[in-house]
Amino acid sequence: MSILMITGTGILMITSMGMRTITGTKATSTTNLAATRITITMRIAELTALLHLASPALPIGAFSYSQGLEAAIEAQLITDADSARAWIASGLTDVLAHGELPFLAHQMERWRTHDAAGLAQANGEFLASRESAELRRETEQMGWSLRQLCTSLEWGDAARRATLASMTPLAQPTAFAFAAYAHDAAVDAALAAYAFSWVENQAAAALKAVPLGQLAGQRIIVALREPINAAVERALATSPENINTFAPQLGILSARHESQYSRLFRS
Repeated sequence: MSILMITGTGILMITSMGMRTITGTKATSTTNLAATRITITMRIAELTALLHLASPALPIGAFSYSQGLEAAIEAQLITDADSARAWIASGLTDVLAHGELPFLAHQMERWRTHDAAGLAQANGEFLASRESAELRRETEQMGWSLRQLCTSLEWGDAARRATLASMTPLAQPTAFAFAAYAHDAAVDAALAAYAFSWVENQAAAALKAVPLGQLAGQRIIVALREPINAAVERALATSPENINTFAPQLGILSARHESQYSRLFRS
């Protein structure tokens, strides 16, 4: 039989053969506990920062855009919850996963190394890839608003904020990449937050424009959680030269939306 007693210098083990002290165990345990607490605190800080950036309450105007969904409803491509889910899923897996998400990942890396020239060039290429005037104005407006927030709240260091301020116009994913980097967010987590925010905003637009009920909107979000993971994995495996923003149907619908007679959204 053995009995363990915790003392100020370690652990005293009493056995039938006598007593011996296991020194240093308490100190090691305390160190491990402190390290665990630091890790948990860092993870919570990252999580809350990304929840903030993905929140519908973030004042960058995302709620006012449907990114072609309203035009798809007008064209009767979306008529109910099932077709809305299919449309949003296609946008996630066929458009976002090949374009915005890998672009965001590489912009985060450029912010990490502070590659100002690379950031500016990629930002310009992304703006040039927008298929319609509406979609370009959307990313410029949201990028400008997010930059104002980053600057006002003094996120990141002064040198990188100066680089952010120098890019005009600014694409929204470039600004999001800066904000995520400034909060020490992991790239995969930042991409997941960006994709979830996009899905949530699309579902909210469908609720208003189809219209759908609240439960139908939640079903869409739940159904697309796993595809978000797959989209992030694909984006992380995409090299800069393989980023693809080709989406002709979205471009045509967005262009039509510019002159649509009745509409709720700005895109």
